[in-house]
Amino acid sequence: MKRKKVAFYTLGCKLNFSETSTIARSFVNEGFDRVDFSEEADIYVINTCSVTENADKRFKTIVKHAQKTNPNAFVAAIGCYAQLKPQELADVNGVDLVLGATEKFKITDYINDLSKNDFGQVHSCEIADADFYVGSYSIGDRTRAFLKVQDGCDYKCTYCTIPLARGISRSDTLENVLNNAGEISKKGIKEIVLTGVNIGDYGKGEFGNKKHEHTFYELVKALDEVDGVERMRISSIEPNLLKNETIEFVAKSRAFVPHFHIPLQSGSNDILKLMRRRYMKELYADRVCKIKEVMPHACIGVDVIVGFPGESDDHFLETYNFLNELNISYLHVFTYSERDNTAAARMNNVVPNTIRTKRSKMLRGLSVKKRRAFYESQIGSMRKVLFEGENKEGYIHGFTENYVKVKSPWNPELVNTIHDIELTEIGDDGLVRFNFVEVFVQ
Repeated sequence: MKRKKVAFYTLGCKLNFSETSTIARSFVNEGFDRVDFSEEADIYVINTCSVTENADKRFKTIVKHAQKTNPNAFVAAIGCYAQLKPQELADVNGVDLVLGATEKFKITDYINDLSKNDFGQVHSCEIADADFYVGSYSIGDRTRAFLKVQDGCDYKCTYCTIPLARGISRSDTLENVLNNAGEISKKGIKEIVLTGVNIGDYGKGEFGNKKHEHTFYELVKALDEVDGVERMRISSIEPNLLKNETIEFVAKSRAFVPHFHIPLQSGSNDILKLMRRRYMKELYADRVCKIKEVMPHACIGVDVIVGFPGESDDHFLETYNFLNELNISYLHVFTYSERDNTAAARMNNVVPNTIRTKRSKMLRGLSVKKRRAFYESQIGSMRKVLFEGENKEGYIHGFTENYVKVKSPWNPELVNTIHDIELTEIGDDGLVRFNFVEVFVQ
């Protein structure tokens, strides 16, 4: 009998990519062949995101693409948006199945004869039922793997729907994380990126209870000893959960690289309080100073939201000046958008969209300046670069351990290899050119 084909499309964060990869492996174990989303498939699975602006519009476009490729294909929606607005997705023409937060990992149980449904079927739990943990990691798609170590969040930030979409904070067992890291290393993948919703909260709910069995620091120390993985990278971590002991360990560790991504969201304490963040800007500045003290070459990325309700011109300028003076490397700028069932959506003093757009443009410009300054500070230094696997217009790209992006004429022999290089100059495209330090035969 001819094997059925399944294709996946992932929206959103690294966590979604790790879960898509795990779900894809469950299909392969059931006898399906995985194909690219652009190819004809019997099933198209779309892993959705609630953070993405215009999430519904993007979802409809992706469904149309799948239907154009194969009008008779079975279309399933999973992920955060599917948990928050299941009926909205089920009503989209061509959608056959919508699965919530707990059901998505059992998707093969919900697929029977693959016949198109007249109406989209919804199987969605109450988010309070999403209290168990499913481990995930991505392989096969990239030079690096995303390793999920934690899920859910107990924080109550006023703008965020993630707790409604993913449930309470809970963690993988340390043993399982280490086993998954070992499995990844056997695949020849050089870099692992730790991912989750609030990874600094690692250890809570590790064995189904609310107390911490292990800390994030203990997780990092244990992972540093996994054989075969040359690089470990910490993804986004809350500033109040990034402790000195972790920073100091990364500075001297075997595998963990000097790259941190730390959400700020606002450089105004007034706005941070409205957001119900768990720190003030002074603590954030202290974390940046500590990193730079022990790792002067470290790359520090920052998440920031503009146009939050109540953000005056003075509040925004406070944020701009705070970031401008801070020794950080780049920004991820998010324009605030209202989310249903959040406290922020009910707040007064709404910032007009035109002002939100203007502020976003100003911070994106600052980000370009910050990245350029960071790259310039690295010229003349010796670094190790891990090359990616994609040929982009005749060039191969790679990242140093401290997240400087470099490029070189395409050479397939470089794919998924690490080389010592000297950073020499910044090109017109903003990427860094280099010389190989060791002898490399072209």
